[in-house]
Amino acid sequence: MMLSEMLKKAREYEKTALKTISNEQRPGFHFSAPTGWLNDPNGFSMYQGEYHLFFQYYPYDTHWDFMHWGHAKSRDFIKWEYLPAALAPDETYDSSGVFSGSALEDKGKQVLIYTGVEEVEGQNGKKEVRQNQCIAVGDGLNYEKLENNPVITASQLPKGSSLEDFRDPKIWKEDGRFYLVAGSRNEDGSGQIALYSAEQLDQWNFCSILARSANLHGSMWECPDFFALGEGHVLMVSPQDMHAEGLEFHNGNNVIFVTGKYDKKAMSFERTGLQSVDYGLDFYAAQTMETEDGRRIMIAWMQSWDNHMRHGDFRWSGMMTIPRELSVKNGRICQQPVRELKRYHQNEVSYDSVSIEGETRLEGISGRRTDLTIEVEEGDYEKFSIKVAANDRYYSAIVLDTKERILTFDRTYSGYGRDVISSRSMKVDHQNGTIKLRILLDQYSVEIFVNDGEQAMTSLIATPKDAEEIIFDVQGRACCSLKKYDVITE
Repeated sequence: MMLSEMLKKAREYEKTALKTISNEQRPGFHFSAPTGWLNDPNGFSMYQGEYHLFFQYYPYDTHWDFMHWGHAKSRDFIKWEYLPAALAPDETYDSSGVFSGSALEDKGKQVLIYTGVEEVEGQNGKKEVRQNQCIAVGDGLNYEKLENNPVITASQLPKGSSLEDFRDPKIWKEDGRFYLVAGSRNEDGSGQIALYSAEQLDQWNFCSILARSANLHGSMWECPDFFALGEGHVLMVSPQDMHAEGLEFHNGNNVIFVTGKYDKKAMSFERTGLQSVDYGLDFYAAQTMETEDGRRIMIAWMQSWDNHMRHGDFRWSGMMTIPRELSVKNGRICQQPVRELKRYHQNEVSYDSVSIEGETRLEGISGRRTDLTIEVEEGDYEKFSIKVAANDRYYSAIVLDTKERILTFDRTYSGYGRDVISSRSMKVDHQNGTIKLRILLDQYSVEIFVNDGEQAMTSLIATPKDAEEIIFDVQGRACCSLKKYDVITE
């Protein structure tokens, strides 16, 4: 299989750059860009018994530019092996970038489907962007693009659909046929999700518009994913330009679960519910895969386009969330860190029904690569706060307002010297008289899971790594139980 000069160049560059980036600079148990820039997860899937993760990638600098596909694999979702870059924008139909997409295994081969972006001459003589869907097939390391790419063009969309905004195909195989959903824009300017099917990978037919935003939830719907979960189906999308709705959705780019019932014969989806996927500051472009044991696992880009946090002189920019298992409880989609994380737990410290008043430090409860669970009982107090990644100067605060039943994450004092949004809140409820918080701390991130994953909150921090204290502060008196593990992957 011949590699293009552009792909060879990317592979040689990343091989050299990897030698200059110390593991000490990287997060402990979150996936980070090998070098340069990373955004959306792509091709999150299984191939020959291993988990593969591709990602939007510009290896040469720490900003977005001509998109490649980076590549890594893992046996447990926690420890990843970098592989050579998989795709480069080296064909006419993808010369402006190989954008997001997905992957599956078929007949022993790994199939990648992605959005190829091209500039064409418009009717008025001006350059116009076209986004179409393309396929490459390979062996888990090298990939060959199909001769008849693109396999789906925007001209196959219903009349009035945007020819420019048509991207991010998510593929699956069911009952011997291939299906995919892709994000598109309706003539009213808002997002819609198109459904296609095929018997052969290079011959696709439009089936239906599966769902529309109708200008109710943002504009363009990016990065769709569609899968069965529990007794129904879930359409997960990443809407742009949303307007805040209470504490459920915030301004700008969000990720939402649309739950409903799928009629496969009619190719229709009846919506029954809507919820935010993550309430934090840094979460976008989520994608899922199914494991051999039937678990639905989700991963997302830990960043925000409008509220970008970058580490000064680092030669890499971009991380992924911890992969998360999805489940349904009382009609709500819940998420918890993958169970494989427990293999890396060490140095357990636990407290049972400890009383906390005022500012308190508990022996053994500290660290920056930590999995900490706290169960806070209802009581005679109004605010319960936890300062994490703390020292005499820096901290990030997790504040539970029991009167208003609001949980807030605030990184104002985390050490980042730019004027970014630093606080976000969400509504929470007690569960059998307690609120349960599971907090994953890594070098540059804080992920909070409430009440066994009923809600999640993901945010970046830029605190020096020697800030390791965890400090509790209660206005009144609170009774808690805690369990903390260090997460050691070396």
